[in-house]
Amino acid sequence: MGLDWKPMNRPHSGYEGEYRRLFKLLTGEEKQSLSFIDKLKGKKELSRDELLDQFLSISSTAYKTLNAPQVGSDPKATKWAESQFENREDKSLTLDEFMQQMQGYYVLDLVPESDGMPVYIAMHDEAHVFRAQFLNDCEKILGPELFGMAYESKLAEETLDYSNKLMALAEQYAKEHNCSELKHERKPPETEEDAPESKAHILFSAAKWLKFWSSQGHGMEADF
Repeated sequence: MGLDWKPMNRPHSGYEGEYRRLFKLLTGEEKQSLSFIDKLKGKKELSRDELLDQFLSISSTAYKTLNAPQVGSDPKATKWAESQFENREDKSLTLDEFMQQMQGYYVLDLVPESDGMPVYIAMHDEAHVFRAQFLNDCEKILGPELFGMAYESKLAEETLDYSNKLMALAEQYAKEHNCSELKHERKPPETEEDAPESKAHILFSAAKWLKFWSSQGHGMEADF
């Protein structure tokens, strides 16, 4: 499947501490610890699904941050969904049935371009998910530590720190190869995949994606 970066949910105001605790439990950084009294009361450790439910209940999605229009509540999104009817996989569905299935769907196609909506994407994922598998082309530039960090989910603070490290490296690499202007280009350069310009653009794009989401309070989930 390869490596993808997904923006994690953002903690609700006042729940930052609980959010961090649940994150560490979900990632295995910490283990659940029940008090003696809890054990006497017959309480048991929460399952991963229960921990995840709690995590999601005190946080908001990336769709909310993007202000993505939603089918059924936003006319533009509803009209977009209707336009997709002819492309439905199940041709037996009527328009009403299809629209019922689409209720609540967030339409990222209607979200304006930004650094949080990358050009490096995978066909199997949504438009706000960064296809970090492209960093394989930059493995030698990154070195073992920074490359390994690409596979580690991070809270917003750590995501911003990682963004800054990638940006500093991208700027240095681009300067050495006379392509610093690519920092401000959204579309990839028309060069060979192994060209320095291509690698510099990937690094710039990755750093800007991480900065966009971390500055909005979102961490990064490494999915592979």
